[in-house]
Amino acid sequence: MDRRRFLQSSALVGLSGPALTAAWASAGGDTVPDAAPAPAQGNVQHAEASAERLAKVRAAALALQRRDWEQGSLAQAFLEAGDMEQVILFSKAALVLKVPDGRMAVVGEGSPTDPAMGGEAYWRAGQVTGDATLQRAVQDMLQWLLDRAPRAQDGTLYHVFQRPEVWSDGFNGAPPFLAATGHYDEAVRQIDGFKRRLWNPEKKLLAHIASDDKNLQAAQPEFFGTGNGWAAAGVARVIRTLPASRESDRKRLAEFVRDIADGCLAFQRSDGLFHNIVDRPATFVETNLAQMLAFALYTGVKGGWLPASYFEAAERMRKAAEEKVDSFGFVQGVCGAPGFDSSGVSTEGQAFFLMMEAAAAKLA
Repeated sequence: MDRRRFLQSSALVGLSGPALTAAWASAGGDTVPDAAPAPAQGNVQHAEASAERLAKVRAAALALQRRDWEQGSLAQAFLEAGDMEQVILFSKAALVLKVPDGRMAVVGEGSPTDPAMGGEAYWRAGQVTGDATLQRAVQDMLQWLLDRAPRAQDGTLYHVFQRPEVWSDGFNGAPPFLAATGHYDEAVRQIDGFKRRLWNPEKKLLAHIASDDKNLQAAQPEFFGTGNGWAAAGVARVIRTLPASRESDRKRLAEFVRDIADGCLAFQRSDGLFHNIVDRPATFVETNLAQMLAFALYTGVKGGWLPASYFEAAERMRKAAEEKVDSFGFVQGVCGAPGFDSSGVSTEGQAFFLMMEAAAAKLA
């Protein structure tokens, strides 16, 4: 069925959310990440409480103001949950703040690569709707990354315009978008370039920022918790996307995710959470790393590229994160917006709660 006619007919009959996803699949459309299934039979009260909490987190996420990576992270969260209606809306909204160089959802100057955090979701929305304007916009952002974004001599993308810096956040930006659009070599090359600059093999942790200009003082060698979470989640998404013909890359990247997980888990607190600087107990207790890491571990166990033993670690982190949701649905204690230097709430914290829950449901 033609994508435009499919979407028009879906609107006429009132299809939305998971129903839209299911209908598109039955019509022969391209696949999207598995939608989260209905809760298994069991404790009905617990299932109802979980569903109510999830609905509150979703509502609170939609209420938060968003910048480029936050718009993209939340769009990806809805994609993980199989909510194509929201994915399409977020993608359409990202067009409103498209800048001439091709980046989408940009507020202010933005980052060279942060907008790519929504790339996979925006691309899927273009596939489902057949919207030519959206498809062109996604292609423009892809070409920006491939050809024009600032980068090192070895091709590794920089995270900011002003300085030659690589950030651990970048693992969840360009690589999953590149992989989703079939640019497998470039996705793997970016991961390798980030890892060369940021990885500490002794601690099995990633530094937050590395500078190619050693005279600059802005680099952050600290093991920022959510930075390691961005990496684990982003690489997990790439592994999930790589075809079977890239088995050697899949195995190598799976080992990297396992190393990140082991490095973080070595510093896990008794309550299942971590400190903001993973190996520094004097820093505040932070929630989002647990969610990000749980998403990556659930994804790896589901995909068969991580041992099933990591399921229990993911469950422990998930339980700890669920206990941080307040009565309004805000996930408390994450590395908080806008400065990301103290405990608070953030769009990315809301997004990764939704992603964690969606990944867990796929293993139910």
